[in-house]
Amino acid sequence: MIESEQLKHRDSLLKRLARVEGQVRGIQAMIKRGDQCEAIAQQFSAARKALDKAYQEMLICLAEEAILSPEQSNQEKLAQVRAIFTKYS
Repeated sequence: MIESEQLKHRDSLLKRLARVEGQVRGIQAMIKRGDQCEAIAQQFSAARKALDKAYQEMLICLAEEAILSPEQSNQEKLAQVRAIFTKYS
């Protein structure tokens, strides 16, 4: 079951990143065409939000791995989760 969930998370993350990649390519095309700065800024904002969402999913994955680790005590798990959020946010 856990492996199935990991595959779902991986696939979801890859899909998100593919969408972000498409958005970035779209932004590049807009710049090349000379589109309005406000329209380009709007697309930058959308791409940033999508990338932030993907990043949040990755942080959740890291936290889940730490919490579900059977080899660590609860104190070690908490310390690892704190370290993850300190390092990556």
